[in-house]
Amino acid sequence: MKRLEGESQTPSGIVLADSAKEKPQKGEVVAVGPGKEDKMPQVQVGQTVLFKKYGPTEVDVDGLELLLLEEDDIFGILE
Repeated sequence: MKRLEGESQTPSGIVLADSAKEKPQKGEVVAVGPGKEDKMPQVQVGQTVLFKKYGPTEVDVDGLELLLLEEDDIFGILE
């Protein structure tokens, strides 16, 4: 999964510096594993999901920051 970019401006119009931005808790699914034992995965590649703030493990693959997380760490799928 790759993390989607955070907001750079507040609803009232204040522009946030990069250091003041909070990492967003939503991302785009770029790959899905086989699932646990006899349970099929509920998410699909290309979907946007909300996930737990401290659930994912961050990894760097060829300069691209990706997140590894279990399906239990996903709150919901956005449409």
